[in-house]
Amino acid sequence: MSDKAKIKEVVDYHPGAVVSKTLLEKDTGSITVFAFDQGQGLSEHTAPYDALLHILDGEALVTISGESHELAEGEYIILPANKPHSLRALSKFKMLLVMIKS
Repeated sequence: MSDKAKIKEVVDYHPGAVVSKTLLEKDTGSITVFAFDQGQGLSEHTAPYDALLHILDGEALVTISGESHELAEGEYIILPANKPHSLRALSKFKMLLVMIKS
């Protein structure tokens, strides 16, 4: 069964928090929506799979292998497999993360 929803409304902002909801989880990948309060982020880490990060609302600073990228609503970036990356909310922001495992 399919659910219909506006992607920006899947998660809400919460003060001082990062909120996420996984929309789809398969052996071949996942789709997750995140909401970050301003100043929140994810520390540097790596993932064994490529991922697409699409900004749904607000602005974020995404750093990949030491190179920083400011992204705003409607923009996306590819997070390459096995490359260190981190992100920080420049303002409250929401993102769609599509991880491709195969």
